[in-house]
Amino acid sequence: MLQAHFRSVLHHARYLPLWSALTASRGRSFEDRSEGLGAALEAVMRWFPPAQARFDREARRVFPQMPRAARARLGREMGRQMGQTLFEIYHDAEFQTRHHRFRVSGPGLGVLKAAQAAGRGAIIVSGHFGQWEAVRAVIKMHGMESGAVYRPNKNRHYERRLRAGIEAAGLPIFATGRRGTMALVRHLRGGGIVSILLDEKAPAGVPLPFLGHDAMTSLSAAELALKYDLPMIPAYGIRAGDRHSFDVVFEAPIPRGNPVTMTRAFNDSLSARIHANPDQWYWMLRRWEGA
Repeated sequence: MLQAHFRSVLHHARYLPLWSALTASRGRSFEDRSEGLGAALEAVMRWFPPAQARFDREARRVFPQMPRAARARLGREMGRQMGQTLFEIYHDAEFQTRHHRFRVSGPGLGVLKAAQAAGRGAIIVSGHFGQWEAVRAVIKMHGMESGAVYRPNKNRHYERRLRAGIEAAGLPIFATGRRGTMALVRHLRGGGIVSILLDEKAPAGVPLPFLGHDAMTSLSAAELALKYDLPMIPAYGIRAGDRHSFDVVFEAPIPRGNPVTMTRAFNDSLSARIHANPDQWYWMLRRWEGA
């Protein structure tokens, strides 16, 4: 009983800074509120040493020749970008309606439409890069709907807001784990679309190159694509220079092969996007641990 009470208090304490930041911005425009949370996370990266150290360790691995001051600026910019992304996810129902903010390109969207017209499912693969929910917003703009795989948050307050935001962008939502995987397979076999972020550490995966270093990577998306003959389409929502518009790119489907070569092709695709816009990737994932 005491342990549960302590956990509840801890959850409230950890959620309080985010709640305060979101509450303080009420009544302002969507853009101003987005930039407000961006500024808050930029401040965390500027003034919170543990966050600075964690970011610097990961960025130095990929950019060993980058001066320390430049890495610090990159970390602050990443914080600002991720703050805006987090705000947009928490307010995904409103974000989804902002069609004028999305510029769409790439052959993958046509492939996705063709698969749906034929009654087939599809797998969209992306990463914690730019605004990944912009991809599902564009899918919905074109009369389709993509479910998503997500990892539940242990803090019930974060979980409530995060899940509500993800659900607003498209259904169904599949929690990681055995039950979620079984439901995901049924969805794909029934002709559904699912979006998966493949850049989290996967202890049960295999070590594959990512940004020049081996990282434990899940093969599940490629295995499902091969087993059920589905297109596996990399797609990215790249934040534009005005901070509120997005270039949503649907790349050509990854060529069929074996799970390792297909997943490695995705890692190469995402790595290229990160090298082009390193401030738009969430560097705090501990991506290379355990490889």
